[in-house]
Amino acid sequence: MLAADALQPSHEMPQDIRWMNLASWMLGGLLAAIVLAAALTVVARQPFFTIRTLTIQGDLHRNNLPTVRANVVPRVEGGFFSVDLRKTREVFESVPWVRRATVRRVWPNELRVTIEEHVPAAYWHHEDRDDQLVNTHGEVFEANRGDVEDEPLPTLHAPAHATAEQARQMLAMLRRLTPLLEPLDAPIDSLRLNDRGSWSVKLDDDAVIELGRGDIEEVLSRVQRFVKTLPQLRRQYPAPLAYADLRYPQGYAVRLQGLTTMQEISEGRSDQKPSQ
Repeated sequence: MLAADALQPSHEMPQDIRWMNLASWMLGGLLAAIVLAAALTVVARQPFFTIRTLTIQGDLHRNNLPTVRANVVPRVEGGFFSVDLRKTREVFESVPWVRRATVRRVWPNELRVTIEEHVPAAYWHHEDRDDQLVNTHGEVFEANRGDVEDEPLPTLHAPAHATAEQARQMLAMLRRLTPLLEPLDAPIDSLRLNDRGSWSVKLDDDAVIELGRGDIEEVLSRVQRFVKTLPQLRRQYPAPLAYADLRYPQGYAVRLQGLTTMQEISEGRSDQKPSQ
């Protein structure tokens, strides 16, 4: 029986033949992919797929379309399929006042770009630099300050080596302080945060208010107490405010033009000197 089985023909393909067939299929697939890639490259370079239309959308207030096109078009490389959208976006975002650009292809030969410009909220001054601005998102950016010289922007004086988070924090503090200080009848000229985390405000009439340290809510609470009790002080002493120090735990010190006093805002008078 064993001898008879040995004489039966084998229907299994030898393993080396199977490997050769697999290699042939893989090689054929690779060659087909190379041919297809080459064909696509040739097609993509045809004049039909050259970028012919550059559509720019968005509310442009600091730039105009001819200026943007003149800055960008010579730097856009490639056709419809080969253009690098990331690099093209970076080119647009390098244009002054452009905060963000979104670039997409539109068949068959158009690039459509949506631009968002920076909206300035304040001047940004730190260390030895005074050529930057803060936008409404709390982001620091560079711009020609001459472009906003006619706009009544406050100044944020930042500590040395200020971080992006501190820029957002300072803008948030400015926005919270602005309505609180409206009863003083003088807008905020500048807001300062020193290296020790202490806040101070200078008003448009040159009055200075030391706010002290603490989180935003603590500082705002001191400001609310000050603004709430200031009318009583003004009825007694109608002179304009020159300086106020809110860093006392139970009260605040003020200097009016021609007069200096301590205003009590709770039982007892504090003679403790404020911390810096």
